[in-house]
Amino acid sequence: MSDNSSPFVSRMSDTLIGIAMYAPIALARLFPYRWRVPLVGWLTSRLVAPIAGYDKRVRENLAHVLPDLPEAEVRRLMRAVPDNAGRNMIELFSHREFSERTRHSNVFGPGMETIRQAQADGRPIIFVTGHFGSFNAARVAMIEQGFEMGVFYRAMHNNWFNLRYTAAMGALSQPMFEQGRRGMMQMVKHLRSGGVLAILTDLNAHDGVPLKFFGKPAMSPLATAELALKFDAPLVPVWGIRAKDGLDFDILVEEPVEPTDAVTMTQEVNDRLEAQVRERMDQWFWIHRRWKDGTGPLADRGAQQLSERQKG
Repeated sequence: MSDNSSPFVSRMSDTLIGIAMYAPIALARLFPYRWRVPLVGWLTSRLVAPIAGYDKRVRENLAHVLPDLPEAEVRRLMRAVPDNAGRNMIELFSHREFSERTRHSNVFGPGMETIRQAQADGRPIIFVTGHFGSFNAARVAMIEQGFEMGVFYRAMHNNWFNLRYTAAMGALSQPMFEQGRRGMMQMVKHLRSGGVLAILTDLNAHDGVPLKFFGKPAMSPLATAELALKFDAPLVPVWGIRAKDGLDFDILVEEPVEPTDAVTMTQEVNDRLEAQVRERMDQWFWIHRRWKDGTGPLADRGAQQLSERQKG
């Protein structure tokens, strides 16, 4: 009997956890947008972070890569980083108000001329970014600029919440490609037809190689750079930088990464992100376990791949 009921119990557990995750978002949406965003940021920072251990994770990551950072700054980031994470979440689930506010953001930077020319030539474009400021703000603003971009994303573990998460993501732009073999095939077809793609590359990548980020090895995916080389697509770092008012954004489009080899290009992406984070430490998602597998079996396997590439 327990075997037969197990799937049902699992689904019920997934649903209840998903509802618990979504309930604060649903309640927050009752407030006007200008109050809603800072409210959820504050709640995430003051209530969710201590319960979920996010503030502890921020401290651990900072201690790993910036051990000499003053204690006062560490404490500030333990509050500010979850605040930005909370703002990102409620902005995503407020897609109508969020899009209306951010689609006319200030878009600037030395990469604009390159992507305009690539667009005119019918070439694919790959925007590369990270969990910094607001990727979705950059996404909305670039769509307003005429770059109808597809998005490669990683699904949430909770199925009930993931259905609502992907619906909110899809409301901002289409097409969307889920991480996995099927999503990769769809994405390749999209690029082959001259499409525009946006990829976040700052998560711990089990299938990546250990490259430097803040001076420490972090598993970094080579696939993005490999796609850029394969399809002759400019690999363009773009950053959605949150303004001081906490609600608006500036969108920086950098010069494309020079097309050399996948390892060199991926390291350059890491370096570009690090430079942005060092300028605005509170806007990167220090909650992620970015350096989790930078050493150990996965890193050893990745290092072996690097060695084989160099020999080849």
